[in-house]
Order: sequence, then structure tokens, then C-alpha cells
Amino acid sequence: MLLADVRGQWLELDRRIAVFDKEFAAFAKENEDARRLTTIPGVGATIASALIAAVGDAETFEHGRDLAAWLGLVPRQSTTGGKPRLLGISKRGNKYLRKLLIHGARAAFPHIAERDTALGRWAKNLLARVHKNVAIVALANKLARIAWAVLRRGEKFTVKGLPLAV
Repeated sequence: MLLADVRGQWLELDRRIAVFDKEFAAFAKENEDARRLTTIPGVGATIASALIAAVGDAETFEHGRDLAAWLGLVPRQSTTGGKPRLLGISKRGNKYLRKLLIHGARAAFPHIAERDTALGRWAKNLLARVHKNVAIVALANKLARIAWAVLRRGEKFTVKGLPLAV
């Protein structure tokens, strides 16, 4: 009897999650900023709606690095004698958005790295130098900066460096 109740609650939660997912997808289709954000690789309806809810039109951040720092996706710095030393990722800031961006970057990384674009070449070169998890967090940082630019400028993300079709 107890297991049947738990299973019923579990099924009800699954149903409610599916309803929320549909609402996020509908919001992403209706909202212009969300549509622009979903043109970024690794950014879907959930990330776009969370970014818009937390950041708005990104006017509060002067630079993309400020948004990435607010999310906790940049290295901490320690400076002595004018010589900056980069430490680990700060992990301060919005944990939920940081987690979403890292998962989005993890999903998009193979697709991005196989392309012959500026972003793809950057990802391949980075992966040759650092551990895969470090590269994924760096890509999440870059995606946050791209999201800031998309929100701030009001333009879709376009991939530069694609070869022209013949």
C-alpha cells in the first residue's frame, strides 16, 4: 500500500514536470529574447527561460564577463605585487543557471568541436591543452558571454567562419 502511494506521487510529479516543460517550450517560442537565445548551441528552452527570468535584457551587466562572474564561471584571482594569479572557478553566484549552462555546454561540446568554425577551432585547441571538464566549464563561460551579447544587442547568434556552400 505504501509503495503504491509513493508510485502514485511519483507519477503525479512526472506529469507536473511534463506540464512545466511544455510551458517553458511555449514561452521560448513566444518570447523574442528566448527565441534568440535558443540559437546559441547548448541553450534550449529551459536555459533561455531561466536566463531571461534571472537576467532580463542584461542591462545590469556592463560586459559579458560580468555576467559570467555573476554566474560563478570565471576563475578567482589573487594579485600580489601587481601580478595576477588565476585560481579555480569561483562557483559563487547563481548555482542553478551555472549548472544549466555547464550541462548545456557538455551536451553541445562534441557538436561544436567537430565544426570548422571559430568556436569549433577554439574548442578543439582548448581540449588539446586541458582536461575535458575544464574545457566544458570554459565553454559554459563562453556561452554565458554569448548569451549576454545576444540579450544586449538583440540579435540572433550566428556562427562565423562557416565555409560557403558551393
